[in-house]
Amino acid sequence: MPPTVPSDIAKLVTFSLQEDVGTGDITAELIPIDKTISAKLISRDNGVFCGRPWADEIFQQVDSSITANWYIEEGAKLSPDQTLLQISGSARSILTAERTVLNFLQTLSAVSTISQHYASLVRHTSVKLLDTRKTLPGLRSAQKYAVRVGGCFNHRLGLFDAFLIKENHIAACGGIAAAVAKAKALYPNKAVEIEVQNLNELELAISAEADTVMLDNFECNNILKAVKLNGGRVKLEASGGIEADMLASIAETGVDYISLGALTKNCQAIDLSLLIE
Repeated sequence: MPPTVPSDIAKLVTFSLQEDVGTGDITAELIPIDKTISAKLISRDNGVFCGRPWADEIFQQVDSSITANWYIEEGAKLSPDQTLLQISGSARSILTAERTVLNFLQTLSAVSTISQHYASLVRHTSVKLLDTRKTLPGLRSAQKYAVRVGGCFNHRLGLFDAFLIKENHIAACGGIAAAVAKAKALYPNKAVEIEVQNLNELELAISAEADTVMLDNFECNNILKAVKLNGGRVKLEASGGIEADMLASIAETGVDYISLGALTKNCQAIDLSLLIE
């Protein structure tokens, strides 16, 4: 069952259509207003499908009389020449909606595809792969949804829902203990994560009772040492420059999480086409 969809879909679709359509689709005005068509959406790639709720909202906002019959569910496998959707209705409306629909489906399917691939590499471990805030502006909730569809997990949504105390925050606060203490005093119900650069800082973070410690750019042998030193006292997250070929080795160290900007920022759009029949 796919994860719960974000609550901002309608708002995001409205913005995206305004960006593309503006004062009106002047090319669509070349088509007779009463012309109706049928079209199908097909895949040109292998991958994982994601984005149907956004496509449905686009059709609804452009022209609620468009009929859409889907032949694929969220999270299902894509294969070349597969028909995903059959639509019928006003030619003008379908062609106006086309690009925005494809933009969402191609981008979100790409995120789900890479997320599922990365998740498959560590399936033999208990580690959770996390996304980051390295998302396309305006698409954070959508991309994080796609990460979940692909079988990975979300880190914090933004700067407001959890602490992530990094090197510069630590310096400005006067040290690890001071930063963690201030965070807990300000928002006692918010999770506190702190980034460390070495094992000495890890011990300080554990003593300060951080909820999670991010091991920033630790080599695999130092991650092993960190797991042993920690002894399960706090959650440990490996992060920084982690490539696909390193994932399994890092997961096998026993860290709780691995965070990867690549889940949302290094994706190649899935090739989809809308063809008039």
